[in-house]
Amino acid sequence: YWIENEPEFGAQAVYLDDRYEAEDDDEGLIDPMDPATFKPSMQELADMGVNYIAPPMWMLVTTNEAGEIVPSAYAEEAEAAGLDIITWTLERSGPLASGGGWYFQSVEQAIDDDGDTYAMLDALAQDVGVVGVFSDWPATVTYYANCMGL
Repeated sequence: YWIENEPEFGAQAVYLDDRYEAEDDDEGLIDPMDPATFKPSMQELADMGVNYIAPPMWMLVTTNEAGEIVPSAYAEEAEAAGLDIITWTLERSGPLASGGGWYFQSVEQAIDDDGDTYAMLDALAQDVGVVGVFSDWPATVTYYANCMGL
C-alpha cells in the first residue's frame, strides 16, 4: 500500500517479515535456509520497491561446522537483492544459559551464556550487515555501536 499510494513514505517503510508463521498465506511458510521457499523472493520484494526488511534475528543466522554464528541463506539473499535489514529483538530472551529460546533458535548450539548476546550482535552487525537492531535494553546495542565505531 505505502509504496504504491504514498511513495515518499513507502521508500522508508519497513516490511516486517512474518512469513515464518504465515500458515494462512497461499504461498506458505518460508525456510530461512532455503531460498526456493522465499515467495516472493528477496529480489521480487526489491523490485516491488521494498527497501527495508525486518525479520526476527533467528532467520538471519545459522552456525557453520565450527559452531560459529554465520549469515543464513535469508540474509545472503536479502543482501544480494540490496535490501537493508533491521532485526528484532535482542535481549528479549532473558538469561542465555539454556540456548536463548525463540529468538536464538537457529544458533541455539552456540549460545550458552549471557556474553553470547554480543556474539549474536557482532554476527548481525559485521557478518549479516544489519542497519538496525530492536532491543529491549538499548544500552547493549549502544555500547556495542560505540565500541565498534558504528
